Amino acid sequence: MKNKLDILQGTLDLMVLRTLSTLGPLHGYGIARRIEQVSGDRVILNQGTIYTSLVRLQQRAWIRSKWGVSENNRRARYYVITRAGEKQLVAQTEYWERLAAVMGRVLASERSEG
Repeated sequence: MKNKLDILQGTLDLMVLRTLSTLGPLHGYGIARRIEQVSGDRVILNQGTIYTSLVRLQQRAWIRSKWGVSENNRRARYYVITRAGEKQLVAQTEYWERLAAVMGRVLASERSEG
């Protein structure tokens, strides 16, 4: 478990939005597996965690869903990013890029002074 990462508040929503923007409609299980894959299995998501994010994103109208049939012929809810979700994705991506740059500078300065 030492190699697994705790997800900061709000980052899972950004990961879900990015996944849907990149890959198009997916069911919850597919979204979770893709995030795990892209993270190099550093982020492991259980159904409750991903479901909570999907409900929150739907309530904010950043994603919508409809029922469909999965690859293994089961009924599944598929999620798609909305236009408002795309705008939110851009804003959140810019925010996290700025934050990561600041953190990088702070951590680099601490190393050089230490």
